[in-house]
Amino acid sequence: MAEKETLVIASKVKSYIKEAGDLKCSATVIDALSEKVRALCDAAVKSAKADGRKTVQDKDIKLAVRSATAD
Repeated sequence: MAEKETLVIASKVKSYIKEAGDLKCSATVIDALSEKVRALCDAAVKSAKADGRKTVQDKDIKLAVRSATAD
């Protein structure tokens, strides 16, 4: 299987974690975060299409987040 593209900026995530908790960040965190972002985007795309729109809106992302946390 082809490697999936990283959807988050690793340096920004690592910097945030360092500033927030004075901790380091493993490379697998970036991969896991990208997978979550990918899943949220996929759900948001489905939501927009179901509403007959060609634009993903913040409400689609918010719905995807609520659905993901309900699982």
